[in-house]
Amino acid sequence: MFMAPDPGRLRLRLALRAVIGIGLAVAVAELCGLSLTASITGGLAALLALFTVGDATVRRQAVTTALLPVAGFPVLALATLLHDHPLPRAAAWLAVVFCGVYARRWGPRGHALGIFAFMMFFVTQFLHAVTAQLPGLFAAVGLALLASSTVRFGLWCVERRTPPPAAPAPLPGRGLDRPTTRQAFQATAACAVALAAGQLVSDDRWYWAVGTTWWIFVNTASRGETLVRGFRRVVGTVTGIVAGLLVAVPVAGEAVPTAALVAVCVFGIFYTAAPSYSWMMFFVTVMAGLLYGLLGVLHPGLLVLRLEETAVGAVAAALGVAVVLPVTTHAATDAWIRRAVECVHRCTAEAARRLGGDERADPAPLVAELETLLGRVRLSLAPLVHPLSPLRARRTRARQVMELLDVRAREIKGLSAVAADPQASHDARLTAACRRVETAVHALVPPCSAARRAMAFGPAPQHHPGAEAALRHLHDLERALVDLAAPVRTSPRSPLVPAA
Repeated sequence: MFMAPDPGRLRLRLALRAVIGIGLAVAVAELCGLSLTASITGGLAALLALFTVGDATVRRQAVTTALLPVAGFPVLALATLLHDHPLPRAAAWLAVVFCGVYARRWGPRGHALGIFAFMMFFVTQFLHAVTAQLPGLFAAVGLALLASSTVRFGLWCVERRTPPPAAPAPLPGRGLDRPTTRQAFQATAACAVALAAGQLVSDDRWYWAVGTTWWIFVNTASRGETLVRGFRRVVGTVTGIVAGLLVAVPVAGEAVPTAALVAVCVFGIFYTAAPSYSWMMFFVTVMAGLLYGLLGVLHPGLLVLRLEETAVGAVAAALGVAVVLPVTTHAATDAWIRRAVECVHRCTAEAARRLGGDERADPAPLVAELETLLGRVRLSLAPLVHPLSPLRARRTRARQVMELLDVRAREIKGLSAVAADPQASHDARLTAACRRVETAVHALVPPCSAARRAMAFGPAPQHHPGAEAALRHLHDLERALVDLAAPVRTSPRSPLVPAA
């Protein structure tokens, strides 16, 4: 529960860099004599830049970071202008929600710009910013992005040595079936419900409900994923409020201890974001309480109100995915599994060509792609393996699928390693084994012409001891693919094993 693998200590390095970058951004704002509101806005801008910008290359990351003000400044100006006009403000924010989600179709850059635009609207509500404060807010955001970029791209460019894994392309579709289009309508409808219900709970802090709904829709693709994410957000908020009562309230806005605790929270947000959404929300909630203490408005009732608004936002998100263009967990999982199986097919073909003597063939990039696809499958299966899921048959099936997927990933890695060894060579047994893998793949996913071409390699008569390891990996891979056919192709409601 409390430990997760951190290969190369990447999460540790990113979390430490975030503390330095955000700390520098806030320090620069303070040294320039900007207001507390502007300094907090700058700190949030630096956090978003370091957290959301995830392009595949350092150059693209720098371009996306430079474009953040283009998306954020107009929204910041609009939000402050409409601050005292509830109906136009609500309409404008819902438009920002729709555009921000729709922009995800343009990949990591659209994703980051959409989040930044939404959060610029959110921060004006959080800080009650008005038009007269705009020059200071613009200056703080610009300085913060410059400071955090200096750390990210200059002093400590982690991505230059360890490039981030490429995010899998979104599932295909047209019109309303396209994931980004569907989610744009879902998120907008859910945020509209959250906005209306949140104002019934509180006229001053209603925006927490909208923020909750927005973030629940980030990185989800099905009804089940959204419901689980909402549950985890509530759990993280509850535990964060308890910690806030013990930590933030006694500190009462004292500058030095508050700054130290905020730094701890920033580290926790970045370090736990990948393995645990609940832990990340715990640190977000504690940090929000500390910032309210700096603003002089913190009291226990405010933290309880935060929980109420979070619950409203989670319910609104659940209604949005259940009513507006819903996508079942089974449909989303099936699509991601098909993508993963097709990638296994391409990995095997590339490894076979390398074993056959083609030095241009390199299965390593496809192995990395498979890892990201399997991560997406696990995310899609998470609602089915959740301890609170009442669907026992589906839970058993989902666990079996995850186990078989892990076997596939392990065998593909081993095959890729063998293919990279110049001692291993291709022989007739490898050809036959690869053909059996191809047959097993086609039993799960109908073949296409591109897939047939991917396996186009000729047999060779010689045997070689170096091929034995490759044969073992291919045999185990074939067995895992055959076993995977049962949970994937049977009815999602039928049990896989007899009831005990």
